[in-house]
Amino acid sequence: MKIINHLLCHDDGTPYPFKDTPNKGAVMTPRYLIMHYTAGASAEQSVKWLTSSQAQASAHIVLGRDASITQLVPFNVVAWHAGVSSWKGLKGLNSYSIGIELDNAGPLQRNADQWVSWFGQKYPNEQVIEAIHKFEQTPRGWLLYTPEQIYTALELAQVLKETYKLEDILGHEDIAPGRKSDPGPAFPMETFRSRLFGRAELQTDQKFYETTVNLNIRSGPGPEYGIFQGSPLPVGTRLELIEERGSWMLVDVVGEVNGVMDLEGWVTSRYVRPVS
Repeated sequence: MKIINHLLCHDDGTPYPFKDTPNKGAVMTPRYLIMHYTAGASAEQSVKWLTSSQAQASAHIVLGRDASITQLVPFNVVAWHAGVSSWKGLKGLNSYSIGIELDNAGPLQRNADQWVSWFGQKYPNEQVIEAIHKFEQTPRGWLLYTPEQIYTALELAQVLKETYKLEDILGHEDIAPGRKSDPGPAFPMETFRSRLFGRAELQTDQKFYETTVNLNIRSGPGPEYGIFQGSPLPVGTRLELIEERGSWMLVDVVGEVNGVMDLEGWVTSRYVRPVS
């Protein structure tokens, strides 16, 4: 990927699909990258909605579950994705950020042995984690992002960060807490942040561990949190420590495990041991 005249292009210079939206503002200089979920049934439906004047909303990119990309707004033009928002003294993050919408149904409700979206689509248990959002008190179901979607989002984020010298990557939930919950606990935000900007506090004192049993990796520090796709981690899986909270550890799984890359979550310290 590369960016030419504020449009996303393939390495050979061919632009990705672009569908213009009327829902945009003036020229801007982006400082942040904001991640969202569409809370829709498909990327195609989300593109159709965000390019209609009725929506009064848009984003720079819609990224499908199959990793398809559609750009709606040039990266140096305001898109209407953040709404009422603030961060570090800035108000109205539309004027300071690039918005990526990931095709994802968002929070789900349990119905017998399945999970159901607000628009009635059903999802099997293996596509969902049950987790507590960081700004909420009770668990809900959250549709997992696909591996190809996450890989492509990371590649895109890296290109945007390098091109526009972005300061940070944030969730809509961070700039509008209580009002928005996207991209939610199924999105590996800390992995993205560490890949894009490094983890300065660990650069001189990295700590590695390995699992001593087949060990589940969860969305939060406790057995009540959902189990991530890729669990259980096989015996001997190498882990990099990010944070400790009581007997639980936030870790970054080194390499690919059970077909999943860039896996980050919580494990109990009872079943890991330090390695050099």
